[in-house]
Amino acid sequence: MPCYFFYMNDGSSVRDAEGTELPDIYAAQDQAIRTSGEILRDRGAKFWNGTEWKLEVTDESDQVLFVLRFSAEEKLDPGTS
Repeated sequence: MPCYFFYMNDGSSVRDAEGTELPDIYAAQDQAIRTSGEILRDRGAKFWNGTEWKLEVTDESDQVLFVLRFSAEEKLDPGTS
């Protein structure tokens, strides 16, 4: 079973040293979406500061297979309705 590595970068890189064995690239894409959702949930208000972060997925030879990019910026003044 192929091994996929999930690297998060939000200005500082978090390397996946272990990788995850998954049946194919479609399972890796599904895992990337789930992982991104967990990261977004855990970042809370910090996600809204406009800083872009990305999740790169590579194969065992460190070839980038796909990248998910995220950023959000709050434009409303929280004190107004």
